Amino acid sequence: MSNSSSIGPFLLLALADTRQLQLLHFCLFLGISLAALLGSGLIISAGACGQHLHSPMFFFLLSLALTDLGSICTTVPKAMHNSLWGTSHISYSACAAHVFFFLFFLSAEYFLLTIMCYERYVSICKALHYGTLLGSRACAHMAAAAWASAFLYALLHTANTFSLPLGQGNALGQFFCEIPHILKLSCSKSHLRELGLIAVSVCLLFGCFVFIVFSYVQIFRAVLRIPSEQGRHKAFSTCLPHLVVLSLFLSTVMFSYLKPPSISSPSLDVALSVLYSVVPPALNPLIYSLRNQDRMDKAAA
Repeated sequence: MSNSSSIGPFLLLALADTRQLQLLHFCLFLGISLAALLGSGLIISAGACGQHLHSPMFFFLLSLALTDLGSICTTVPKAMHNSLWGTSHISYSACAAHVFFFLFFLSAEYFLLTIMCYERYVSICKALHYGTLLGSRACAHMAAAAWASAFLYALLHTANTFSLPLGQGNALGQFFCEIPHILKLSCSKSHLRELGLIAVSVCLLFGCFVFIVFSYVQIFRAVLRIPSEQGRHKAFSTCLPHLVVLSLFLSTVMFSYLKPPSISSPSLDVALSVLYSVVPPALNPLIYSLRNQDRMDKAAA
C-alpha cells in the first residue's frame, strides 16, 4: 500500500482474540467508567451545593475532574463498543478526533496539576498573600491558559500526524488511536516533523516537571519549619492527594513511553496504555473525593 487512499476510510484497533476476553474487557472498561463518573460526580455535586467552589483549590479540582471525565469519554466508549460487538473498525476522521481529544485532555490535566502545585505552594509558603496571588480572576486566567495551551498542543500534533501519508497497513495495535502507532503506518520520512514537535513537547513538559519539583522542595522546607507536629501533619495532608495523583499520572506515562524496547510486546503495550490513559482519570476524582470528603461535607452543609 503506497498511500492513504489505498487504506480506505477505516483503521483497525486492537481487539482481544476470544469472545470471553472481549466481554472481560467490556466489563473492565464499564467498571472504570462508573468509577470515573462516581468520583467526578462527587466533586461536581459538592461544588454545586457548597460555597467552597470559590476556593482556588476546589476551583482547580473541579477543572481537573472535568478533564478526567473528558479523557475517559474519549477512549473508553469506543473500546466498550468494540469489545461488546466484536468489531475493530474506526473511521479515519474519528481516529483524528480520538487523537486530538486524547492529547487535549491529557496535556490539560498535566498543566492543571502544575497549577495545582503552585496553589499548594502559595497556600503553605505564601499564606499571607494567598488571596492576592490566587484571586478569582488570577485562577480563571491560569485555568484558561492551561486549556488554551492544551488545545494548541493537541491541534499541532493532530494536524501534523494526519498530514502524513499512510502506507504500511491499517492495523494500529491499540484500543484507541495513539500517535506512535499511527506514525508506524506512515510511508513517508516526513514523520521527522512529528519528532521535532515531540522534542519541543518534552522541553515544555520537563519545564513543568522542574517547576513542580522546585515547588515541593520549598513546600517541604516550609512544612519542616512548622513547630507543632499537628501543624506539620495538617499542612502535609493538604498536599498528599495532589502528590498521589501527580505520581500516578507521571509514573504511568513515563513507564509507558520510556520502557526499554526489549520488554515491548503488543499485549504489554495495550496494558500500559490502559494504565496511563484510563486508570489515572478514573482514580484521580476518587482520591481527591476521599481525602477531601470532610471539607466538602462541611462546606456543603
